[in-house]
Amino acid sequence: MGDSLKISDFDYELPTEFIAQTPIEPRDASRLLVVQRASGALTHRHFRDIGDYLRPGDLLIANQSRVIPARLLGRRAETGGAVEVLLLSERSDMGRDYWETLVRPGRRLREGAHIVFSDERNTVKLQAEILQRTDAGGRVVHFTIPDQPSIQTNADPYSLLTVRHLIDELGRMPLPPYIHETLSDPERYQTVYSRISGSAAAPTAGLHFTPRLLEQIRQQGVRIGFVTLHVGLDTFRPVEHDDVNEHKMHSEEIVLDASTAELIRETRKDGGRVIAVGTTSVRVLESVASLHNGQIEAYSGHTRLFITPGYPFKVVDAMITNFHLPRSTLLLLVSAFMGKELMEKTYQEAICEHYRFFSFGDAMLLL
Repeated sequence: MGDSLKISDFDYELPTEFIAQTPIEPRDASRLLVVQRASGALTHRHFRDIGDYLRPGDLLIANQSRVIPARLLGRRAETGGAVEVLLLSERSDMGRDYWETLVRPGRRLREGAHIVFSDERNTVKLQAEILQRTDAGGRVVHFTIPDQPSIQTNADPYSLLTVRHLIDELGRMPLPPYIHETLSDPERYQTVYSRISGSAAAPTAGLHFTPRLLEQIRQQGVRIGFVTLHVGLDTFRPVEHDDVNEHKMHSEEIVLDASTAELIRETRKDGGRVIAVGTTSVRVLESVASLHNGQIEAYSGHTRLFITPGYPFKVVDAMITNFHLPRSTLLLLVSAFMGKELMEKTYQEAICEHYRFFSFGDAMLLL
């Protein structure tokens, strides 16, 4: 790519009052800044108007991942000291109930340390052992249930409590660090079509859709396909090296099934547009295409794809996305898709017009 990209060139000042602290009601009442990439024209609409920009034969691709209550508060078994564990992704390659996590306080939690998690009555329900450090500064931990044999001999696995059930019971929803209000309804941090649990953060571009709006879009002759990318907390991590090429992405689990792959191939063959709902859907589509010489095939695996300006998009024709944090990998992805100058112009316009930013904020449609 020649010249190295500097993350300091992807910074901007945002007054804190523009950071949306609560979701807007109804979901599709949020604002929509429509960007024509070819001309640079900007139009101010509401999300409920998005159908005005969709055509019969278009295909929306949305991420159906569901947020898990990935923030666990526990104590060190050895000392009783408080520990916070954030679940990033399940490590099914290592076996059952292994997770890549971020732990605090990280310096004190070395390999072999044990953590216990209790309910309100102080009964220990879940325990974890720290096994190894990860390249990205996290820890791989193995969860077990006290006094439960690790190999289930019972024919019915659901007759025993599973680690997943206990995470759901003991965990808390990991809202982004810039949101300070408590969320009155946890379902508002889920998309209406979320189905497959595994994310540590919501794929937020999809939060604007209501069941009714999705139905209206289908009635227009627009098809909707689903992929899965379990969002890691890396999504909130600023790029720490000024040289963007030195940034290490966390691995994220992705799935694109055969029926969605077929929908994409048909849409492209018939001249329709593939419109990604959110940066996570973009990364699934582009990851799969990168592995198959630009073609779309069914795929289940992991991605570390890092899209930066200069990246040649292979599948995505248009994108719906929220406004992203300064110095973030997501801002780099959006700049790659719309061009850095147009991104800067669009963000300045959004600030001038008092748009709401980040996870619970307004959206852009990049055409």
